[in-house]
Amino acid sequence: MIAPHTGPFLHERWFVEQTPGNDWSFFLSPLPLALTATMVAVTLTWRWAALRLPSPELAALRPLGGLTPWVPRILGVHLGVTLLALAATGAFVTPSVSLDGTVGSVLLLAEAGVGVWLVSGFRVRPAAALTLALGPALAVFAGPVALLECANLAAVAAFLVVLPPGPDAHGRVGSDPVRLRTALLVLRLGVGVALVSLAFSEKFTNPAMATHTLAEYPALDVFAWVGLDVAPATFVAVAGAVELLFGLLVISGALPQVAVLVAMVPFNATLALFGQTELVGHLPVYGVFLALLVYGSDPETAPHVRWLPSRRGVREAVTVTRAAA
Repeated sequence: MIAPHTGPFLHERWFVEQTPGNDWSFFLSPLPLALTATMVAVTLTWRWAALRLPSPELAALRPLGGLTPWVPRILGVHLGVTLLALAATGAFVTPSVSLDGTVGSVLLLAEAGVGVWLVSGFRVRPAAALTLALGPALAVFAGPVALLECANLAAVAAFLVVLPPGPDAHGRVGSDPVRLRTALLVLRLGVGVALVSLAFSEKFTNPAMATHTLAEYPALDVFAWVGLDVAPATFVAVAGAVELLFGLLVISGALPQVAVLVAMVPFNATLALFGQTELVGHLPVYGVFLALLVYGSDPETAPHVRWLPSRRGVREAVTVTRAAA
């Protein structure tokens, strides 16, 4: 039922046979622990610097900020196309989960139907809520770890529940700072959780799978490209640390223009090697990156991208989310 590569952002379960994970002995060894501590320190320093630098940090990208009223509509289309592409390839929510039989056919039809609904732009909020409802079904077939690894898709759906496209023909959304920063927070948390989960489930606690992937696809060894010969365990630790770093940076929301442009390099580097499956699997992330880049390029919305709530802010965010639902 489940047909499970590694650069830092390659989902190994999409391309190689799964191996048992949950081996914390590798993560608890010196190198992974040291790299994890370093990534946390880098994230804290990154956010500290962001609070002292101009916002937006890359003035040349400010024209992108003109797209902010239409980001929810763009994300709705993007999410719909993602679900349609997954359903067309027989995959349910993620490329690593394929379904067959009557139940599988029904779920794939539901996935495709929600995708068409989202693309249509008609009453996107309930369609986004139905997308979130696909999560429990995924957990039944693939377990809770798969659900965490697909949190990026759920993040886009949650964003659209909080901030759906407007009612006009183009889906323009007016300015609502409280709703926007709440929507951006759930978007960042979802993608960050997905990246951090993958760093642990496919690398830090599953070095056998990562090593097997590297053996099958030696072109992924970026160290070899520059003439460095490193042990597979070192490569796995570094790859996991890089994935962890970008997950933490997305959650922090700091310097979103720079973070997105840098992250797009490894996310796109493997497309030529793995093609359609890699493209479809990364579609939700591309949509999130576009949203963060656009909102981070508008002087009025850029501060909301890095917003982290206080206790009062948490209550405010919960109130807004409940009102949206």
